[in-house]
Amino acid sequence: MASKKIVIINGHPDQESYNVAIAQAYQDGAKAAGAEVRVIHIRELDFNPNLQYGYRKRTDLEPDLIAAQDSLSWADHLVWIYPVWWGSVPAIMKGFLDRVLLPGYAFTKREGSVWWDKHFSGKTARLICTMDQPTWFYRIINRSPSHAAMKKLTLNFIGVKSVKISSIGPIRLSKPEFREKWLQKIKKLGEKQK
Repeated sequence: MASKKIVIINGHPDQESYNVAIAQAYQDGAKAAGAEVRVIHIRELDFNPNLQYGYRKRTDLEPDLIAAQDSLSWADHLVWIYPVWWGSVPAIMKGFLDRVLLPGYAFTKREGSVWWDKHFSGKTARLICTMDQPTWFYRIINRSPSHAAMKKLTLNFIGVKSVKISSIGPIRLSKPEFREKWLQKIKKLGEKQK
């Protein structure tokens, strides 16, 4: 298998979270398999997460967001790591999505049409989500709202057709063995570059 260019985007705002260990495990596996890897820890970026004017008026991108766009464009495979909070992504990650995946960059609306051009076609993605509820409960009872939002309404919208999802939970009551087992699984995903 040819090695890929991979960007890992960690959306957890806490630098001591389990999500940091997950990002490191994936990175270790991917690098061991020969992939080129870039890592974005959203919490470390200096930017205003508020898309103040929507798309009505342009908000200049901060240098950290320009660098993030460069990494997203460069990558073949996008690995999004984040906790599920209130059935969604953390506020800082939502702000990152709002500010980075802009018209003209991630997609372009067609003049006089309801359709759009997708600028991330050909890329693949993996979502790795932690949660404090059993994953089956999130899927069956709550119907996985953050999975649908990220996969269908965000990544598919900009052209990323193949999006795989790994859900890990419940984390809050988990034992160290559970967490370590998952880190080994994530490392293997990195090795397979999936």
